Amino acid sequence: MKNNIYIYIFVMAITVFLVRVLPLTIIRRPIRNKFIRDFLYYVPYVTLAVMTFPAIIDVTDNPIAGAIALLIGAFAAYKDLGLFKVTLICCLTVLLIEFFF
Repeated sequence: MKNNIYIYIFVMAITVFLVRVLPLTIIRRPIRNKFIRDFLYYVPYVTLAVMTFPAIIDVTDNPIAGAIALLIGAFAAYKDLGLFKVTLICCLTVLLIEFFF
């Protein structure tokens, strides 16, 4: 079992190395394909959303409070209230729902 951990670390190191080095060596010209450029533009946002969404639901004592805060926060962001106001609204929503329910 102890020898397997070194194999796992080696495979992870090679994978990370290839993911970071191959794009630099293979793609030397600017990307002109609009679909690929748009895809690469949104990858960080999608990654952040995928990491954040489960935490929004699971971090509260009541998952329904997290879901309601998510919906209210999305609506507040849609109304262009700004990051600080949206965050404040979401926090207050969770606080009130968990306090009264």
